[in-house]
Amino acid sequence: MSVSSDIGKIARANARWHWSEIVFWCLALACAFLFPSRYLIMTDIVRLALFALSLDLILGYAGIVSLGHAAFFGVGAYCAGLLALHGIVTEPVAALVLAGLAATVVGFVTSFLVIRGVDLTRLMVTLGIALLLEALGERFSNITGGTDGLQGIEMAPVLGLFSFDMFGKVGFFYALAVLFVLFLVARRIVHSPFGLSLRAIKNNPLRAAAVGVPVNRRLIAVYTLASFYAGIAGALFAQTTQLASLDVFAFDRSADLMLVLVIGGTGYLYGGLIGAVVFKMLQELFQIITPQYWLFWIGLVLVAIVLIGRARLHRWVLFVPNLVIRQFAGNKAAVAIPESDGS
Repeated sequence: MSVSSDIGKIARANARWHWSEIVFWCLALACAFLFPSRYLIMTDIVRLALFALSLDLILGYAGIVSLGHAAFFGVGAYCAGLLALHGIVTEPVAALVLAGLAATVVGFVTSFLVIRGVDLTRLMVTLGIALLLEALGERFSNITGGTDGLQGIEMAPVLGLFSFDMFGKVGFFYALAVLFVLFLVARRIVHSPFGLSLRAIKNNPLRAAAVGVPVNRRLIAVYTLASFYAGIAGALFAQTTQLASLDVFAFDRSADLMLVLVIGGTGYLYGGLIGAVVFKMLQELFQIITPQYWLFWIGLVLVAIVLIGRARLHRWVLFVPNLVIRQFAGNKAAVAIPESDGS
């Protein structure tokens, strides 16, 4: 059997749905009935999971580290908010697509800057893009609302049938449906030849180029795709909360995203989803225990993960979640920490 056929067989095997994945999504849907008073926080988790999924596409599969991913989140949020505020497009699904496309355009234009750098240079370029967009939003406060944000956003019923309610029930099901659809698309992409070429670029870009992989074009494509996903996450934020302010561009939002992937792992899509759940649960717990110092405890968790190592910490403290991760990804899950940390 040839090498190409072996690779194709392995790719097809990895692309098959496992029963544990079905259980995961069934549990996500069951949360709506198990915790009927927690729709708002569950919607927040779903939005964060989609946002983390967008970063995992470039970090886990292409090796592009970004500290400015909130730039596309903010573009999507403001686009959806402005479309609804001015009555241009009030139907949520249509506005969602348009917001994602707006973020895609920004991602495509800025991707040429990102791929020119490596490591620290690339990291600072992504951060600079987010800071630049935040500064532009503050400069044109007559459009963005400045520090006050957009006021009076009202969304029409989803597909003309389901109106947003104050308890967040419709918002949760709407966000969960969007996450599931985009997850299916991402899952198909990462198990395609395109996804395999991204893994080759991440492992060794010079060798990938030597065998004929168009490295720059692949990086531009996946970066643009990730910006689309981040824009959709931002639009969901604006639609379900009915607000958008300059906070959507904040560095803290991108930093939280990195923490989510450090907790959940990168390179197997479910890392962002699991990390979002754990991060929000820890945040809720620490805010109840010490409302003023919850950021300290979140930072302490990050330091512990970096020093101890995610896999080792899961073995010691989070044994059950680690079993779930292994069930989903086998031994192929990558972690968002350096290999030299001793973990």
